[in-house]
Amino acid sequence: MARFHELTVTDIRKTTRDAVVVTLQPEEGEADAFDFIPGQYLTLRREIDGQELRRNYSICAGKDEGVLRIGIKRVEGGAFSTWANEELRPGDRLEALPPMGNFHVPLEPGAARRYVAFAGGSGITPILSILKTTLAREPQSEFTLVYANRSVASIMFREELEDLKNLYLDRLTVLHVLEKDAQEIELFTGILDEDKCRQLFRHWIDIRNLDTAFICGPEPMMKAVSAALRAEGVDEGRIKYELFTSSQPGRLPRRRAENGKAAEAGATEAVLTLDGSTRSFSMSRDQSLLEAALENDIDVPFSCKAGVCSTCRCRVVEGEVEMVANHALEDYEVEKGYVLSCQSYPLSDRIVIDYER
Repeated sequence: MARFHELTVTDIRKTTRDAVVVTLQPEEGEADAFDFIPGQYLTLRREIDGQELRRNYSICAGKDEGVLRIGIKRVEGGAFSTWANEELRPGDRLEALPPMGNFHVPLEPGAARRYVAFAGGSGITPILSILKTTLAREPQSEFTLVYANRSVASIMFREELEDLKNLYLDRLTVLHVLEKDAQEIELFTGILDEDKCRQLFRHWIDIRNLDTAFICGPEPMMKAVSAALRAEGVDEGRIKYELFTSSQPGRLPRRRAENGKAAEAGATEAVLTLDGSTRSFSMSRDQSLLEAALENDIDVPFSCKAGVCSTCRCRVVEGEVEMVANHALEDYEVEKGYVLSCQSYPLSDRIVIDYER
């Protein structure tokens, strides 16, 4: 099971007024634990004002840069992101889990593929890592990036994207869509919605030979882009999503267990395996698997608690649970019994959960 490691901040720089790029160095002998796949993220842990906070931040470095680097954009009212933007300094140490996430596809040096990526705001962070690595390692592939922001001033990695355009003149196209700043071409002004996507497909982006589409940004934008892609006949299997925040208003109603005795009992016997140790405890049907584990002092991995990041992924070996939200797991993972413990509630008398499979 993954555990937290200490990383040293070796460099920190502003990329916009409210976003920083942080370079991190693993401890001696632990570099292999942070050998990332482009598109993955780190889960950071820190205590602020007596409360433990865990947050996910995407790796923005290319695979061949030889560094571990993340982007942190300040969120209004966000304790962790505000601290990172205002107080974090070189020499400071952060706790982090090894890289996680499935926002990527295998690369093949001899492939000649066509990629398109849609990023909104800080959603550029994992896509930048994917873009750099893909263009370097698949020299015959082409990449189109559509990057939506409020204004020119809010564009993260602006200079770096310009440098990449100059380096890969024939293989990289970058289209900026700005909500507030007027541009020469009217299509590139406004919100990146489904209608604007259709116009982009008609006049600027040929998706007929598309191999993979990456989407990362605010949930409304992601839904609009994916709907537009599907309307053009792009198969769901060729669309990759990454979402770090969720607009869910709350937990969905759960169906009742079919087993009458189980429903009447109101409690479940849980057996949980983590780091080679197995623990048993009783839990309420109104608790998620994550809540129950933490209440019983079991240090299970978690971060967002919103069904978004997949940090709390585990497998149901025995019994039945209901997962009320899932923005992270692929269909094939769910079919194999994997669930997000922060969104999963017991429906049977007994459940067996394994974090090591």
